Amino acid sequence: MLAVAPAALLVAGCSAGSEGSGASGGSRPSAADRARARAARDSRELAERYDAVVAAHPKLAERLRPLRAEVVRHAEAFGETADSSPSPSLSPSSSGSGSPSASASAGVPAVPAKEKDALAGLAAAERELADRRAKALLDAPGELARLLASVAAAGAAHVYLLTEA
Repeated sequence: MLAVAPAALLVAGCSAGSEGSGASGGSRPSAADRARARAARDSRELAERYDAVVAAHPKLAERLRPLRAEVVRHAEAFGETADSSPSPSLSPSSSGSGSPSASASAGVPAVPAKEKDALAGLAAAERELADRRAKALLDAPGELARLLASVAAAGAAHVYLLTEA
């Protein structure tokens, strides 16, 4: 019996350390690392959706610029590289085609022809992502959970700003 206890402690110690650290050479990323990467990817995809809306509706660029910039900062906070700098399509001098199909790219839904519908689509995307993040934070470790909660709250604020006249 005494021989089993040290062996059990050794096994428990080895498995606990490799699960959460993410630093074990060559093994799968930890659940927290995967959640962080997924959150960064989700923010990057949301920024691309903002780009598509602005490409289809250039008049919305000024209104959407600060929201998109915040979404990019969220991606960076989750570990995304800074290659998602503000898009040229968000500059006031950009010339958008105004055609919803011209802005649709792989992975980004087509942008509705009406500005109001395009804003509603962005609001729905923000709401869905905020809801997913609120659920994900329940299983995330401390610091990541706080970041997910903060970004989910920001997403909820974006929904409000996108749906208010």
